[in-house]
Amino acid sequence: MSAMPASASSPQPGSKYDRLIAAAKGVRTVSTVVVHPCDESSLRGAIESAEAGIIKATLVGPAVRIRDVAARHSLNISDCEIVDTAPTEAAAAARGVELIHEGKGEVLMKGSLHTDEIMRAVAAKVGGLRTDRRISHVFVMDVPAYTDTVFVTDAAINIFPDLDAKRDIIQNAVDLFNQAGFGTMPRVAILSAVETVTSKIPSTIEAAALCKMADRKQITGALLDGPLAFDNAIDLEAARIKGIKSEVAGRAQILVVPDLESGNMLAKNLTYFAKADGAGIVLGARVPVVLTSRADTARSRMASAAVAALLADARRRSTPIAAA
Repeated sequence: MSAMPASASSPQPGSKYDRLIAAAKGVRTVSTVVVHPCDESSLRGAIESAEAGIIKATLVGPAVRIRDVAARHSLNISDCEIVDTAPTEAAAAARGVELIHEGKGEVLMKGSLHTDEIMRAVAAKVGGLRTDRRISHVFVMDVPAYTDTVFVTDAAINIFPDLDAKRDIIQNAVDLFNQAGFGTMPRVAILSAVETVTSKIPSTIEAAALCKMADRKQITGALLDGPLAFDNAIDLEAARIKGIKSEVAGRAQILVVPDLESGNMLAKNLTYFAKADGAGIVLGARVPVVLTSRADTARSRMASAAVAALLADARRRSTPIAAA
């Protein structure tokens, strides 16, 4: 599956997500644990993704509240299993993680609880979903004016990542790109304010070090360049004017930001100024975690579920489960 080919010069708004969702409908339905879907948008996102055949949803949280939301907004939850918990967000998050450990889900999806609450359960040293890889977040963005799907990382989890954390952040995003069908060997731009290495801006030094780490195969499966300023990372003419010659400059598919603040502002600028759609997924845990915002549209929620489903399906096929 090639969800996001770099072909049309003027892609239609939303067309990349259309292909992404269509691709997810073409794989086997992925069992998904939806944590605390206690408002209309989070419950609707899960139900519509299930009705589209992308996920099979298990709803975890206070059953009375979930059923009340469904009734008030005419949402059909008859095909969903409901796992009742105490009425707190923490209880729902803890039970959701337990269900993953019990093999009841291949994906974890955030409902209407706070991000901190679900991530606390995911990242817990005892009983959480940690792996040897640093947990990080990727925005998968459909920007109407840009040919390729754009990944922005990390804009939600790691506040001030150090060099080792950035290595994992990049590898997580690259693995998602390669495994979920976006293509192979993504072009990764490590962003800073300028495209030259200077001791006055530490992120430029880290960018250069990360590129050397890729040369030494400490980061694999991608083409890296940096430091790059945002303009010459995504615009060929800007790269030409600056005299930057690389396979990445002007054509980046993964944008690695210096810290969470800059990444969050970049993603929201793309959303509100460039009218981009943004799907959100957390990587580096035992299963993909769909991390949506209360402001997300139902379409963005479905796209997030689609990304997680494609990644979960790729993992399933690479490590087939023996028949009982």
